Amino acid sequence: MKNIYLIGFMGTGKSTVACELRRRTATILVEMDQVIEEQQKMTVTEIFAKYGEEYFRELETELLRDLGTQENLIVSCGGGSVLRDENAGIMKKSGKVVLLLAEPETIYERVRNSVNRPILNGNMNPEYIGELMGERSARYQAVADISVSTDGKRVPDICAEILRLL
Repeated sequence: MKNIYLIGFMGTGKSTVACELRRRTATILVEMDQVIEEQQKMTVTEIFAKYGEEYFRELETELLRDLGTQENLIVSCGGGSVLRDENAGIMKKSGKVVLLLAEPETIYERVRNSVNRPILNGNMNPEYIGELMGERSARYQAVADISVSTDGKRVPDICAEILRLL
């Protein structure tokens, strides 16, 4: 099996869905942010603060280059990983790209107590989340092979829908 890349805005359920998909498909789970944190020995927030977003995006690209040479992976991508053309190309070439969607209010409820969301620092509200989602929406749609809404759905049902559509 080729890889499955889960993309979408933070809080859409990529990590949770990836865990269940891994269990159902007996594949290897890769949490991109977690791998980068382990490699850099600091959190994503610390990387952003110390080196900036561009540096972090380069780390994502390097990791995707490596993942693109492998198979049988479920990859939970960082929310901004598809913003670079090279990253999108790697994903499309080496697997299927699944866009997870949720409403800004749902995302806010899921991430509001998180301190590890540097893009939302100082802007933790549904309005700002909606604006940022709007800026990224066309890009997410252009890269995705399929899209699945996670609003009001149970994780097993989301996974069943993804596997059926793939």
